[in-house]
Amino acid sequence: MNTPLDNPSMRVSVQVNGQALVRQVECRKHLIDFLREDCGLKGSHVGCEHGVCGACTVRVDGQIVRGCLVLAAQADGRHIETVETLTPSPALRALQDAFVAHNALQCGYCTPGMLMAALDLVEHKPDANREQVREWMSGNYCRCTGYHAIVDAVCAVLEKQKAGGLQASEVRA
Repeated sequence: MNTPLDNPSMRVSVQVNGQALVRQVECRKHLIDFLREDCGLKGSHVGCEHGVCGACTVRVDGQIVRGCLVLAAQADGRHIETVETLTPSPALRALQDAFVAHNALQCGYCTPGMLMAALDLVEHKPDANREQVREWMSGNYCRCTGYHAIVDAVCAVLEKQKAGGLQASEVRA
């Protein structure tokens, strides 16, 4: 039986932001470290390393995950999307613009994880009200903004979407 102790590294083949990558990685390397160190994608941040703060939030096969809780080896054969995606969806672009317009970032450390969580909300719960937005985003910590501006930004995008300024097909593009 092969164990990580017998073979401390393995070859992984992934799609990261639409680009095919093959890398040799240590079996115990976390996905967030793989993205930052092996792929040079520094947008997602390492925070608590316990899956609590959300700074390392990325998408794997369309589902948001905490990059500090997933091993790079587990991502083999999967599609990974980070905040640096080369072809941001109109929803991600709208969220980025709204975060700037509503001053929903200060130090910026939590912002990539906040954007990925907000994108998931916009895609999966487009009828969310302000309280639901607060609940959804509560899994991501921010020590600077007090959350009000972040919730305002996400609600602005949801309202734009409801008003027809952001079509459902564009949100899931």
